[in-house]
Amino acid sequence: MADMQRTGSLSGLTEDEARQFHGIFMTSFIVFTVIAIVAHILAWSWKPWL
Repeated sequence: MADMQRTGSLSGLTEDEARQFHGIFMTSFIVFTVIAIVAHILAWSWKPWL
């Protein structure tokens, strides 16, 4: 019953939950980007594609 009374955003998250989700999302995105950059550098050093 308490979950049905949440209001304020389209996602249904509270401000604190939204901040926590944003922090986890940004950390995951940065880690993924760093891994992708390292993979591209290693692939370039192995076999340049330009």
